[in-house]
Amino acid sequence: MTEKFALVTGAGAGIGKACAMALARAGWSVALAGRRKDPLVAVAREIGHIGRRALVAPCDVGDPDAVAAMFRLIEQGFGRLDLLFNNAGLGAPAVPLDELTWAQWKAVVDVNLNGAFLCAQGAFGLMKRQSPQGGRIINNGSISAHVPRPMSAPYTATKHAITGLTKSIALDGRAHDIACGQIDIGNALTDMAVKMTKGVPQADLRIAVEPTMDVDEVAAAVVHMASLPLSTNVLSMTIMATKMPFVGRG
Repeated sequence: MTEKFALVTGAGAGIGKACAMALARAGWSVALAGRRKDPLVAVAREIGHIGRRALVAPCDVGDPDAVAAMFRLIEQGFGRLDLLFNNAGLGAPAVPLDELTWAQWKAVVDVNLNGAFLCAQGAFGLMKRQSPQGGRIINNGSISAHVPRPMSAPYTATKHAITGLTKSIALDGRAHDIACGQIDIGNALTDMAVKMTKGVPQADLRIAVEPTMDVDEVAAAVVHMASLPLSTNVLSMTIMATKMPFVGRG
């Protein structure tokens, strides 16, 4: 095959957009998923300018019916799927655990865990039945898949769960040439991470500025993982700003 097809969730901005653009520059056609259509259309236009195909697929990844409809659209539009970058994510307000509302907890779980599962399930099924069979799933974990930040229980819990999901998919996918790996990212400078440059809570309750890295470095790492033959898998990668307080945190 000369044309490769990817799905990126949370593709309208930040890490998702950077990875979608990098995949397109590397020769992939890309389906773009996200809740808001307009940012996806803008990214699709940029991908078109570099000569690759883009499929706009607005979707709430926490909605099983919406995810099923998205995969029907991808199968009709592309005919197959070679890569899922399971990137969509959501955080909750940094409040003490006893002040966290059920709605705030559930919103994070619905996107970060249920959404990742639903998209992986849809990709797994398509990759299993297509010919030639197989493909790759890359889950966006987080530094928080290893250690928490203060007042981050919903986000941290879901990212720890993503590690278990990744390993289970990697095991179950072997029989079908479906590889699955996880990329854990620390302090990529997106709009959501600008707060790092102004000061964020530390384990000892200080507020401190944290180093960041260019989001394009994350995109290059995802492209590397995606470009490997299915006989090779990066099960787990941590990419982070070199001087961020991760090693030694806590």
